[in-house]
Amino acid sequence: MIEKALKEIKRGCSELIDEERVITLLKNYFEKGENYTIKAGFDPTAPDLHLGHTVLLQKLKVFQKYGAKVQFLIGDFTAQIGDPTGKSATRKMLTPEDIEKNAETYKHQVFKILDETKTEVVFNSVWLDELGSRGLLALTTTFNVARMLERDDFEKRYKSNQPIAISEFIYPLLQGYDSVALKSDIEIGGTDQKFNLLMGRTLQRTYNIGKEQAVMMMPLLVGLDGVNKMSKSLGNYVGITENPNTIFGKVLSISDELMWNWYELLSDKSLEEIEELQNGVKNGTLHPKKVKEELAMEIVDRFHGKGEGLKAKEEFDRVHKKNDIPSDIKEFKIDTPIGLIDALFETKLAATKSEARRQIKGGGVKVNGEKIDNFDIILENGEFILQIGKRKFAKVVC
Repeated sequence: MIEKALKEIKRGCSELIDEERVITLLKNYFEKGENYTIKAGFDPTAPDLHLGHTVLLQKLKVFQKYGAKVQFLIGDFTAQIGDPTGKSATRKMLTPEDIEKNAETYKHQVFKILDETKTEVVFNSVWLDELGSRGLLALTTTFNVARMLERDDFEKRYKSNQPIAISEFIYPLLQGYDSVALKSDIEIGGTDQKFNLLMGRTLQRTYNIGKEQAVMMMPLLVGLDGVNKMSKSLGNYVGITENPNTIFGKVLSISDELMWNWYELLSDKSLEEIEELQNGVKNGTLHPKKVKEELAMEIVDRFHGKGEGLKAKEEFDRVHKKNDIPSDIKEFKIDTPIGLIDALFETKLAATKSEARRQIKGGGVKVNGEKIDNFDIILENGEFILQIGKRKFAKVVC
């Protein structure tokens, strides 16, 4: 049983430090019914989570299956500093109001995956506020500047004369101190978090809490572009609060090669089931698009409810195979005549008027199904279906 659990836990994992400790925790759970804790920290720097965040949530769900109590840590204190990981410049601090608002949305979204009865939501401001200036000074004595500069992103910025704020040196210490305060048995994070995750082990030893957490690192989910990690700033993301049709369409747009990586990191299917699908594609008994549709439907069902994935597939087929407009198209009522460029901007089909012009010039805009290449069209006295590309529609009523 332990072997089976460990195999499932290690699925997709990039690195597991102190596997022996994880085995001991599993052994104690199966033989004595003893639970253990696994910590995952999320700084509420944006209001919504995307599929990249759910790689960790999916793994936490597996740990819950095998006796873990999840410490879902919302970094409301550390978010005010900003995690320097991967940053080439000091990040702008968020306001307490923004952090509180974002934290509330996180709490709502994570329980679409995690078992709420086996999850403790904690905020690190509780103990970091109490730490105070004296405690913070004591914390800074546990690590030296030379060791901090060994960290890859700090080293690069230092060598290129890019500024590093003192607060950024403090961030890994605070994240590590979270593990001291929570007495975590395991901590999980992305591969880019290795320095911070190991800090937890170091500080647990320094503060002599009687344990050193195991550390699991998961790969960063590659985004829709097939190259970069999923990120809202790069626009290559799938937001878990997006509507079912959008999620389905975005997942279906990824490459066949990337699909298998997403299956491993995001799907609830077993590795054996995924291997069967891969074999089916290889021997020609399954079409890659059909396999990708299964993944898209599974993801839609997860965040919008069972059956919504099939509805999204049917809608996708209706729009793309028959060139119909979607059934849930948003309607905008405009009292006065409006130019096409303004209309594309007002309906948010184009983020800027410059983008609207580029889309028209590139042949990507249709009005009532007709491709438009005229910048000066005026919409008035009627209903108009505006379209950019294959998935973006709006109805304008003048």
